[in-house]
Amino acid sequence: MTDPRPAIEVWDLSKLYGTVRAVDGISFAVGRGELFGFLGPNGAGKTTTINLLTGLARPDGGTILVGGVDCTVDPKAAQARIGIVPDESNLYPELTGFENLCFCGALYGMRKARRRARASELLRVFGLAEAADREFAAYSRGMKRRLTIAAGIIHDPEILFLDEPTTGIDVSGARKIRQLIADLHAAGTTIFLTTHYIEEAERLCDRVAFIVAGRIVGADAVERFIQPVREKHVVEITCANLAEGTVVELVGRFPNLSLQELSRDVIRVEADRAVPVGPLVRFLEERGAEVTEARRMRPSLEDVFVRITGVEAAAMRKEKEKGGGRR
Repeated sequence: MTDPRPAIEVWDLSKLYGTVRAVDGISFAVGRGELFGFLGPNGAGKTTTINLLTGLARPDGGTILVGGVDCTVDPKAAQARIGIVPDESNLYPELTGFENLCFCGALYGMRKARRRARASELLRVFGLAEAADREFAAYSRGMKRRLTIAAGIIHDPEILFLDEPTTGIDVSGARKIRQLIADLHAAGTTIFLTTHYIEEAERLCDRVAFIVAGRIVGADAVERFIQPVREKHVVEITCANLAEGTVVELVGRFPNLSLQELSRDVIRVEADRAVPVGPLVRFLEERGAEVTEARRMRPSLEDVFVRITGVEAAAMRKEKEKGGGRR
């Protein structure tokens, strides 16, 4: 029987560092199988919250239930249910990718045969099989992040905490990591994700919470957040090998949409209702086009974030890339 309780429940959680309230009386819940985004600027309290939820820090007040277990009473029982991917890798540079995963499996009490089989499986799934015997220090930044995520799920945790998984990663590497996260979510893993990248949260998350100065200032489903500011639904579709005349055919096939060819490989689609991206992509692919991206442009979660928090998302990204500060 499926457990009806939320995967994570938090009430009136607080954490002080001297006179600074890093986390200031926050409450929220994350459903089982949900991908929950925790968004905020540097110093907002995101990483402090993850540390409290995972037992790496002790709260000064409040209650935390993870997988139905009270973390303040039995933190070790709660930790057995979770996987943690910190914003900086905690793997060993002198060990190979395979050795790192096996070592992490041993820490979770996995038997030798099981952890070796699981390590090989994850290296294959995460596209790292050819680098299995290479020292971790020789991995690229994107490969390091993928292996760190693999290490976080070596023991098949019910709940995965991801702290800034794509920060500092190139576009190709970030895309691979986002796909891995989406696949884990689709497989039923509950994911608690912190990120500075609003567009990333919009793509991946079921619900998000905005945290500023240790307080949650808004929490809701992504779509419900966006609804009040919705004026037009806009999608930009990027594709290669777009045959001449295809856009004209699109207009005939989808007469209720406003279509504009912005460039040889970008089509802008506007509508008063949600744009039917799936049928559009299938139509283009049937005519030989290779669709590389279908991007919703406006309204965006970034618009909502700025309106609610007063923090410019672009400034937040730059702040993270510079590094430093309380999180």
